Amino acid sequence: MHLFIANKLYSSWSLRPWMVMRAFDIPFEETVIPLYQPDTKERVRKVSPSGKVPCLTDGDVKVWESLAIIEYLGEKFPEKAIWPRDPKARAHARAAANEMHAGFQALRSACPMNLGKRFARKDRGAAMEADVARITSLWREARQLFGSGGPFLYGAFSAADAMFAPVATRFDTYQIEVEPDIRAYMDAIFLHPAFIAWREAALEEPWVISPYDEGETPVEVFHRPQK
Repeated sequence: MHLFIANKLYSSWSLRPWMVMRAFDIPFEETVIPLYQPDTKERVRKVSPSGKVPCLTDGDVKVWESLAIIEYLGEKFPEKAIWPRDPKARAHARAAANEMHAGFQALRSACPMNLGKRFARKDRGAAMEADVARITSLWREARQLFGSGGPFLYGAFSAADAMFAPVATRFDTYQIEVEPDIRAYMDAIFLHPAFIAWREAALEEPWVISPYDEGETPVEVFHRPQK
């Protein structure tokens, strides 16, 4: 299998299936197609029917869109329990993952993923605050109902955690204030070996996309590409 992704520093949609594949020891090759380059669109069109990444190829099968890729992997490797095994937990996890896939536009717009810096806290609007409130409520509900078996939403790491991993990074990057139980869940994501591997690779990337920094005041800089 071959997973085509965008910049690890910025691409939240790429992180999601990549983290699933890495976390569940699914062998794959990867190709990073950096965004905002002269040949980006041409390169992406050659591998992805939608003209977007991530896109997974598996022989003559192509799967695009993060959640569709994760569902494909869950069906291909049922023994790995990419989704929770318990039917009730699995239904809740799928609903949460789909809500993430389809919603929270205010958070996405106000706080794009950027692993290279941490920005000063500021007012980002009521719509973004409403998204944060819904997300943290959803995380807390999953943990209370199904999370007794481990530090993740449904106990053990699952596809739902991969879907929300970029949100955890946004909360951290933009210093969104959260309660201690929410911070503990975020830290579980950040300490997962798959996330650590992704972040380390991201900080080694040579590309900087300046629009991701517009209007922000950096208070910490982690990404210092070699000139």
